[in-house]
Amino acid sequence: MCSTCGCSDNAAPKVVNLQTGKSVSLENEPMAEEHSHRHDHDHSHDHDHDHHHHDHSHGHSNDHHHDHDHEHHQPAPKTAKVITLEEQILAKNDKLAERNRGWFEGANVLALNLVASPGSGKTALLERTIKDLNKEFEISVIEGDQATLNDAQRIQKTGAKVVQINTGAGCHLDAQMLATGLRQLAPERDSIVFVENVGNLVCPALFDLGEQCKVAILSITEGEDKPVKYPHMFRAAEVLLLNKMDLLPHLNFDLDACKKYALSVNPNISIFEISATTGAGLEAWYDWIRQARK
Repeated sequence: MCSTCGCSDNAAPKVVNLQTGKSVSLENEPMAEEHSHRHDHDHSHDHDHDHHHHDHSHGHSNDHHHDHDHEHHQPAPKTAKVITLEEQILAKNDKLAERNRGWFEGANVLALNLVASPGSGKTALLERTIKDLNKEFEISVIEGDQATLNDAQRIQKTGAKVVQINTGAGCHLDAQMLATGLRQLAPERDSIVFVENVGNLVCPALFDLGEQCKVAILSITEGEDKPVKYPHMFRAAEVLLLNKMDLLPHLNFDLDACKKYALSVNPNISIFEISATTGAGLEAWYDWIRQARK
């Protein structure tokens, strides 16, 4: 169990290249090995500690043993171990993210990490964006989901290269997963890579992938208070796309309040009102991409 966010280490995530059909397991990747080792180490340390405690009690009075144990052998609080492990995991991830960032910069690739809840319209927005911009830019996609190739197959129909990362029980992509996905994807120089993260407004905020920025997508069907209910995600994002604006007349959604909430947690966030279905507002989003691509 991952102490950072609660997702399982035994998920055996895999990367599937839809162009070649090749599947690569991430079960034995360095990050997974180190994570597993940390858990084993913690367990064995506790066992050794108990054994030492037992040996030490021989030849000593009960009172002396109790005082000595209390002063020198008090186990570290479990919370301290969890925090230490979390710091180790995030530090490892950040180092790998810097490698990814260096690769993107060296290849002049614009990498955008799309983060949102399930059902926000991430995939529909990607489909529309690729179709509208494929004559201007070379675009490829890394899809993140716990299971299935469904979204990757939808993207493949647009003509863009796509790789699917299935995380199993994992609730987010990490830098190691992305690095493996990039090796399979092999994006062109001077291109754009969209990363569609696992649907989740919590854990993807913690994990830097090496992207240029996170783009949060919020369907107005989700309610206007999401930026203040999940502030870490909206604080980590540089762009907020308010999607499904075509449904606004049919919803009890306070648009001004939503914007106010978003700006209260991140005064620098850029907000665009869009509809991936009708195309409304997408030109402003595309202009932002063009500026970022320069």
